[in-house]
Amino acid sequence: MTTIVASPKPATAMPWLIIACGCLIAALTFGPRSAMGFFQLPMLAEKGWDRTTFGLAMALQNLAWGFGTPVFGALADKYGTWRVLALSGIMYASGLLIMAWAPTPGMLHLGGGLLVGLGVAAGSFGIVLAAFARNVPPERRSLVFGMGTAAGSAGMFLFAPLGQGLISAYGWHQSLIIMAAMMLVVPLLAIPLRGNSNSGSVSQNDFKQTAAQALREALGHRSYVLLTAGFFVCGFQVAFITAHFPAYIGDLGIDASYAVIALALIGFFNIIGSLAAGAIGQRYSKPHFLSLIYLLRSILVTAFLLLPRTPTTVIVFAILMGLLWLSTVPPTNGLVAIMFGTRHLGMLGGVVFFSHQIGSFLGVWLGGFLYDRFGSYDPVWWLGVILGLCAAIVHLPIKERAVERPSLTPAE
Repeated sequence: MTTIVASPKPATAMPWLIIACGCLIAALTFGPRSAMGFFQLPMLAEKGWDRTTFGLAMALQNLAWGFGTPVFGALADKYGTWRVLALSGIMYASGLLIMAWAPTPGMLHLGGGLLVGLGVAAGSFGIVLAAFARNVPPERRSLVFGMGTAAGSAGMFLFAPLGQGLISAYGWHQSLIIMAAMMLVVPLLAIPLRGNSNSGSVSQNDFKQTAAQALREALGHRSYVLLTAGFFVCGFQVAFITAHFPAYIGDLGIDASYAVIALALIGFFNIIGSLAAGAIGQRYSKPHFLSLIYLLRSILVTAFLLLPRTPTTVIVFAILMGLLWLSTVPPTNGLVAIMFGTRHLGMLGGVVFFSHQIGSFLGVWLGGFLYDRFGSYDPVWWLGVILGLCAAIVHLPIKERAVERPSLTPAE
């Protein structure tokens, strides 16, 4: 039987150690997978594989990331965030090492695809932001979610030039080994994030539900389903760019250095966009804000495809896309917390993110598949434009309020 458990815990000051360590973890887990596009051409040149092979590995990575996020979110909610984050560092490092030594496409798919994807999932935004939510009062969550998302953006900003620099200095093989070593720092950084859904410094008055009850309630809630469907588009758009943009720049005849600059700029302006999104989501309608983000993405990509594609337009595109890149994450996670509370936030936020990663899988895989079929990335670009317009429409009916539940007396 469903009851309410009241846990009167006095609100405390901002937990800066938890926030700082969580942000560093977000930067580390998001960084290397954002630099995967730089490994495509040198790896394929040495191995003799085609872009579909690499694209499938990155697509599997995104799918494993998405599938693993709600599973690891539920495990973190029940057994503790630190255990899951420690597992993240181990799986991530193992996947990068297997990718470095992969003698066959199958091993590439296992290491760079499955294991790296599961490693990212166990250390994903959903795991870290759920820990933030348990220790930060509701009126400040959106802003802190923005900080965590911005940290992931900083990882992208740092690892774009770092990844290319390591490849230039040591080759793609040694670079993957170096990045694997970096991932072993994650378990140490995770120590301050100990605790599960029953811990935290913020007073809670949540429904006591099993994970199955919470999931059933969420999947029957119209606004949650719409939010989940809309986040699919975010994954399709950003994963395609992450995996294929360096190769796309090369196909245009633009110097490869502009791909490094572009991804670094996306990461840098993503920091600004994520922080701004956290602040905006604290003050204005989150569903309407999300709708605007998707509309602006479609307009931006359309302009990029129709205008002459030069180094200048690549830079401008990267700056503007960076502002819109992960700005969807703070309002999306904020809406899940508003609808259902924080008790199962890791799992329910993970389900929404799973939809994101199904989109990522299709965006990355279709990028490689359609390129090998037609010799151009343009079909996937235009599909992303159409999906962005659909997402803008889907978010408009979402209600920014808590799910209606029976009024029960809190347990004494």
